[in-house]
Amino acid sequence: MGDTELPALLSALNSKRRHVLDILEGLDEEALRRPVLPSGWTCLGLVHHLALDDEKFWFRAVAAGEQAAIEEILGAGENAWQPAPEKTAEEVFTLYRKEGELADAFLADADLEAAPSWWPDFFGDWHLDTLREVVLHVITETATHAGHLDVVRELLDGRQRLVLT
Repeated sequence: MGDTELPALLSALNSKRRHVLDILEGLDEEALRRPVLPSGWTCLGLVHHLALDDEKFWFRAVAAGEQAAIEEILGAGENAWQPAPEKTAEEVFTLYRKEGELADAFLADADLEAAPSWWPDFFGDWHLDTLREVVLHVITETATHAGHLDVVRELLDGRQRLVLT
């Protein structure tokens, strides 16, 4: 199982990452920044959140214990849900791709049974015990948000990623 499990998990994660970017293809800056739901989040904000709060947080900080990522997270840098107005959509998409590549590079040789290298104390008693659980958590988060983007894209311009007939 060990020889095929990690590649299978990474394949599933990369499929969901592609879904996130594919469903937004063709939207202009205005549409990407338009809040559609009452909560007020935007498509671009959701991708920015995935880059910072999922890819960077879970893989670079929690899984790898990368000090720079931990310091940025604890320093409460950027608002993940609100990319700076001067940050273009392409910059946000590039950040998301880059964080995914950094995560994949770390995970390529990772032991799924290993404990996370760092765990924040702001989660209280909740804890993920292995890198496998971290990867599964990020797959779930990414898939969930990909579904949110499907719905918002359909509300924006009627486009459906998978047309059901």
